[in-house]
Amino acid sequence: MSTTSYSLQISLLVSLFIFTSLVTLSAGNFYQDFDITWGDNRAKILDGGQLLTLSLDKASGSGFQSKNEYLFGRIDMQIKLVAGNSAGTVTAYYLSSQGPTHDEIDFEFLGNLSGDPYIVHTNVFSQGKGNREFLVDNIPIRVFNNLESIGVPFPKSQPMRIYSSLWNADDWATRGGLVKTDWTKAPFTASYRNFKASTVSTSTNSLQASELQDQALGATGRNRIRWVQKKYMVYNYCTDFKRFPEGLPPECKRSRFL
Repeated sequence: MSTTSYSLQISLLVSLFIFTSLVTLSAGNFYQDFDITWGDNRAKILDGGQLLTLSLDKASGSGFQSKNEYLFGRIDMQIKLVAGNSAGTVTAYYLSSQGPTHDEIDFEFLGNLSGDPYIVHTNVFSQGKGNREFLVDNIPIRVFNNLESIGVPFPKSQPMRIYSSLWNADDWATRGGLVKTDWTKAPFTASYRNFKASTVSTSTNSLQASELQDQALGATGRNRIRWVQKKYMVYNYCTDFKRFPEGLPPECKRSRFL
C-alpha cells in the first residue's frame, strides 16, 4: 500500500451469528454498532454516527469494539490510517472470540517514516493457536483455506467481535524498533467510515451460510494475489524453516495463497 493512499477498505468473509437475525444488511451507525472501550476522550464518534476516530498521544492510545458478535457473513470497513510520519504507531483491526482457545483474524498496519509505505501484518488464530502470519503491502493480502481434513484448525464455530485500536509500539513496529515515535507529531489519528455487515444466521438459513463459507477467489483475484505476493510480500511463515525446524505446518503443503 503506497503512502499516497491512506484510505482503504477492509472486507472480511467470516462466520456470523447475530442471535436475533435471519438475514441482515447493516449500513452501520457507530453509535448503534460499536462501543468505545478505552482511551478516555481520545476516541470519538462524529457526524451523527457516520465517523469514528481514534487518536494516540504520549499518554495513551484508544480503541473500540462491536456490540454484536459475528460467525458467518461479510464485514466491510473503510479505514484512513495515520498520515505523514506514522513511525512507531500500530493501527490494529481484528475479529476475536474470547478464552484460551479463541479464534482471531488480525490486521495490523505498521506505521513508517513519511515517504515510506505501511506494512500490513496479518495473523490467524484458531482454537488459540497462531503463528500463521505474513507481511505484505497491498490487498488482497491473504487466503486461509479450510484444511480441517488434514488436521488444521479453522475458525468457524466461535462468534467473534470486531475490535480496533491505535497504539504505540515503537519498540518493534518500525524497522524492528530502530525508528521511534516522534511525539512532536502527536496526536496521531486514524478514522473509520462506512461500516457494513452482511450477516446470516446459520440456525435458520443454512443454505446462505454454506454459500458464504464456500466463497473463494475467482481468476482475477487469484492473479492479483499472485502479483501482490510476488511484488510486496516480505515474510511468509511457510518458507521460514528456521522457525519450524521440525517441519513446516501441514497447510503449507496444500495452499498456494497463504
